[in-house]
Order: sequence, then C-alpha cells, then structure tokens
Amino acid sequence: MVAFGKKLKDRQIEEWQGYYIDYKLMKKKVKQYARQIETGGIERRYVLKDFSRMLDIQIEKVVLFLLEQQGILSSRIAKFGEQQETLQIELDLVKIAALREGYRDIGRDLLKLLFFVEINAIGLRKILKKFDKRLGYGFTDYYVKTRANHPYSQLQQVFKHVGLGAVVGAISRNLAELEDRQGSYLSIYDQPTRPLQDPVIDAIRSAVDRLSYSTNFLTFLGQHALIMHEELPMPTEENPDDQRYNFMSLFMNLVNTFLYMVNTYIIVPTADDYSMSLGAAATVCGVVIGAMAVAQIFSSIYFSAWSNKSYFKPLVFSSILLFIGNVMYALAYDFNSISVLLLGRLFCGLGSARAVNRRYISDCVPLKIRMQASAGFVSASALGMACGPALAGLLQLKFKIYMIHINQNTLPGWVMAVAWLLYLIWLSISFREPDRVSHKDLVHDYDTRMFNSIFIGQVGSDALEKGATQPLLSSEAHQDGEDDDQECDVSEELSEDSHAPVSSLKAAYKLLTPSVKVQLLIYFMLKYAMEILLAESSVITSYYFHWTTGKVSVFLVCLGLTVLPVNIIIGSNISNIFEDRQILLASEIMVFLGILASFNVIIPYTVTQYVLSGLVMFVSAEVLEGVNLSLLSRVMSSRLSRGTYNGGLLSTEAGTIARVIADATITLGGYAGESRLLNVTLLPSLAICILTIICTCLTYNSQY
Repeated sequence: MVAFGKKLKDRQIEEWQGYYIDYKLMKKKVKQYARQIETGGIERRYVLKDFSRMLDIQIEKVVLFLLEQQGILSSRIAKFGEQQETLQIELDLVKIAALREGYRDIGRDLLKLLFFVEINAIGLRKILKKFDKRLGYGFTDYYVKTRANHPYSQLQQVFKHVGLGAVVGAISRNLAELEDRQGSYLSIYDQPTRPLQDPVIDAIRSAVDRLSYSTNFLTFLGQHALIMHEELPMPTEENPDDQRYNFMSLFMNLVNTFLYMVNTYIIVPTADDYSMSLGAAATVCGVVIGAMAVAQIFSSIYFSAWSNKSYFKPLVFSSILLFIGNVMYALAYDFNSISVLLLGRLFCGLGSARAVNRRYISDCVPLKIRMQASAGFVSASALGMACGPALAGLLQLKFKIYMIHINQNTLPGWVMAVAWLLYLIWLSISFREPDRVSHKDLVHDYDTRMFNSIFIGQVGSDALEKGATQPLLSSEAHQDGEDDDQECDVSEELSEDSHAPVSSLKAAYKLLTPSVKVQLLIYFMLKYAMEILLAESSVITSYYFHWTTGKVSVFLVCLGLTVLPVNIIIGSNISNIFEDRQILLASEIMVFLGILASFNVIIPYTVTQYVLSGLVMFVSAEVLEGVNLSLLSRVMSSRLSRGTYNGGLLSTEAGTIARVIADATITLGGYAGESRLLNVTLLPSLAICILTIICTCLTYNSQY
C-alpha cells in the first residue's frame, strides 16, 4: 500500500516542491496527538489550537506563493499588452501569431498553477479527514466554519482560487482581440453568447469548474435532491465539448418530476370521500394514497437499471403507465370498484421515473450547471407538491358525459391523464437521447485531447500530466472504512475501477457507515411523520372541524408553499451560522415538539392547535430533510454516485418505504375508530422521532 503523502509528493511540480503543504509532517503530528491523548498527556484544547496554527501556517505558505505566481503571470500579460497596442497602428500577422502563442504559454502556466492549488486542496481535505478519524473530533467543521469567511483567513484563497479569475479573463480577452474578426468593432463583452474557442482556455475553464465549490443556497438546494456528486469529478465530467447535454431534455425531466408530484398529492384532499363513495371506510384513503408508494418501491429499481441503457424509453414507458393509471382511477367511480381504484394508483406508482430524473442530471448535465439542475429538481418537486392540492380544490365540478361521471373525485384522474398524454406527445417531439459512450472511451478521449492541445512540448513534468487528467481525490470518498494508516494503491486510486458502481443493494448497504445509516433513519422518520400529517389530513379535519375539500386543499397548499422559502432561509443564512449537525439535532427536536403538540389531549381539539402543530412539524421536517440530505451527499461513498444502486435510489427507497408504512398505519388505525385515529397514528411517529434523536446524539457525540 502506498502512502498518500508519497503520492502527493510524486505529483508535485519539481521546481515548486518547497511551496506545497507538508502533508507528511502534519500526518506525523496527528499520530503524535493520538498517542498523547491515549496516555492522557495532552488536553483537547491544546490539540485544536496547535493543529489549527500548523494548518494556518501551511495554508499561508501556499497562498503567498500563489499570489507571487499570479503577479508574475500578470506582469507577463501586461508586457504582451504593450506589444499588442502597437499592432493597433500597424497590422503585422507574424507578431499577432507570436502574441497568440505567448498568451497561450501564459495559459499553460496558469493551468500548472491551478493544478498546484488542486493538489494542495486535496492534501488539506485529506489531512482534515484523517484528523477527525484518528482523534474522534469534528475538527473539519470547526476549522472551515471559523476560517471560511474571516477577513484574515487564507483558506478561501485555496478553495475559491481568488484572483485567478482575473488572469483567466485577461488571457481570454486578449486572445479574443487577436482573433481575426474580419473588420468587426465588437469586443467579447459585446458578444457574451459567443465564447472564445481555444483549447487552452477550454482546459483552464474545465480546471476552474473542477475547483469551484459553493456554499450558498443553490448548493444547499441541489444537495437536497441527493443527486450524488463525486468530490472531484471524473474526466468524463470535465469534457468541455460535452455533447450529451440537451437543455430541452433536462427540461422534460423536470416537467416529469413536477407532474409526478402533482399526481401524488392531487388526490389527498378527496381520497377519503372517494373511498366512502365506493363503499369503503374513510380511513381506506391511507391504502389508496399508499398504493402509489408501494409500487414505487419496485419501479425505482427497474427504472434506475433501465436508465443505464436509455433515458427516453423509460420516460415514455412511465408516461404510458401514468396515463393508464389515472384513467383507471377516474373510471373506478363508474365501475363502483375499490379494486379498480387501487389498481389505478398502483399503475401510477409503477410509472414513477424519479430515479431516471436523478440519473439524467447526475450523468448528462455538465458539472458547471449540475447544481442548478439539482436545485431545479427540488424546486419542481416542491412546486408539484403545492400545486396538487391546489388543483384538487379547484376541481369542484359535477356533470356527466354519456355514461361517465365527472366530479371532484374523478376529475383529478381525468386531468392528470390528459396532462400525461400531452407530456408524452411533447416528450416524443423534444427529448434527445444522449449518446451512450463507455467510461473507458471517454477517459481515453479526454486524455488524448488534453495532451495534444496543451502538454506536448510545453509541460515536461510527468506529475503535471497526471494531475491534469486524474484528480487525486477521486477515490478518497470510499476509503472511509479502511484502516487509517493504509491508503489505496496509486493504480487503484487512479483507475476507473475505483469508481465502479455497486452491483447490488447488498453491496451498497456494505458501503454505508454508521453515520450514514443514522441519516437514512432520520430520512425515514421525517417522511413517515410528513406522510401521516398529509395523508390523514382530510379524515382528521373532516371529523374534528367539518372542513370541506376546498379548506383541506388550502391547508395542504400552504404547507407545500413553505418548502422553498424554508430552504432559502436555511441555505442562505442559518447554514452559514451554525454547523449542519447542530441544525440537524435542533430540527429533530422541533419535529418531536410538533408531533407532541398534535396529540388530542385537550377537549375540544381546536383548529389552531392542529394547524400550528402541523405547521411546526412540517416546516421542521423540511429543514431536517434539507440538512440531512446535504450531509448525506457529502459522506456517502463515491461508488454510490453512479450505477443502478446509487445514493439517490437508497434515499428514495427509504422515504418510499416510510410512506408505505405510514399509509398502512392510517388504514389500520381506522379500526380503532375516527375518534382515536389521530393519537393512534401519532404514537409511532413520536416513537421513531425519539429513536432518531437518541441515535443522532450517540453517533455524533462519539465523534467529538
């Protein structure tokens, strides 16, 4: 086994070796701390202070050298700029060609500097991870939070590569001005939609994209979708000429996400009335609503597997199943059959293509806009969740066409059937199937292009060549379970096999660490609690408050509309003030209080109590979901970022199973009578919530 420090040294540019972080020294220091703590010879506070100081010094060394090199590049650009001014008076094609090549040389040196930053960032992440694992502290969160936005901190220079953008812009602008524009007086600023086509600039942009890590609302919202991202992307994701992405295809995926969420929640306000009209009890609405989730447990797996070969065909098949399912749901009234009603919902669940939607974003959307696409996935889901009940509230019509009854119970089925039929037509016209290229071919193509366009005769360093095409951290994420003193072999870390997706649910489960399992349990809990609140809302409000379908719809719409504002507040403000784990535990406690306040222990049960307790529980669960999935996306193995059994599928299955059990609880609770239904269904929610709080405290306290 080859130590990471040796691999780090092998990839260093020889003439810059004295300016890299001293990973070997810091690793020895971590081992020393561990031995001293075991013997009780050192205090925790001293360790944190001493290691923080060492990191600050190492980072400062890197940053000062980075600034020095930026200054050298800027001086070279300024000199070329003076020469370029003389060409405005006298046109000289030979000098123009020489200047172009000079700017490209600067670009190649800038690329070396970007790789210098990348290697140091990797080493920094690695040593922070090693410190947390060996000493059991949550030091990484503390260090990054205290340094990220401090005015005197050098950390953001490494992770946000401050100032390099100006150098990239100067090179791009000057190369564009030297381009033959056939007498045009427009600059690149007048033509922002016309990017400069130059292999060096493309390579620089790719390297910059790879280093760009954002902590704002967009990242938080994108992680909420749990569309897994490898910590440093594979070369296949860095291809600047990526032809797999098509905006309309992405848009069709988001429309599919929106329509499916509308389809899920549009029946909630009327499910109890529909069940009673077919001769069943009102609480059978739990089975009616949950039938869709039951089928989704199986559909998620086969759709995820199908998306390995195609995206278009699964979406077409999904639309057909959803069209058939909604027609059956609507016709159940005329057949007077609860069986047809349930079959319709099962067909709708079998048409759930959310696994395909996630996979398309993960596999086909370029890295630079993937976070926006992930945020769009979450937004489409939230909007669909709000629009479903709103539509149900508007569909208060009653008439007859031939022998077919149209009313508030059947209209949701007919409306969604028409919507899926129109979507199917639109999909057939607009969707473009991405090219299916093997992983190995893409890597070879990228390596060849990068080498030919940039490195031949320009960069002789073998370390730089390897750094350009093979990010060092690519296999770091799935090394968590290994012994701390052992590292992956170089060939294993840099080969595509180290990123091979798992081939079964059992293999995926083996990759889950205890903290990941706890977070999946939290996800199960919050989905269970939310489903209990939403699915039984029509029965509870009808029994206690005699609400109509319209009032139930308004209540559900108000809950759905809180999703995006809550995520904006958490992603933009609260997550920058508190650690994710603090928000996680606080949200769990608030969910617990919301559930506790919902119990009917005071007679009479009031609207105020129900609405406020439900709002507290739902909003807290939304906060918990966002933070939990954000943490989950960072700690899951990178092997779960692709393939059939990916991280998104695991979270979807956990949430879907929770919804199925919750809907079954409502139906079974109906046997106790509607007067006891509320308390009977809230008891399991309370018990699971207490369990997750205990597990969270035990798991994260052990890390400090």
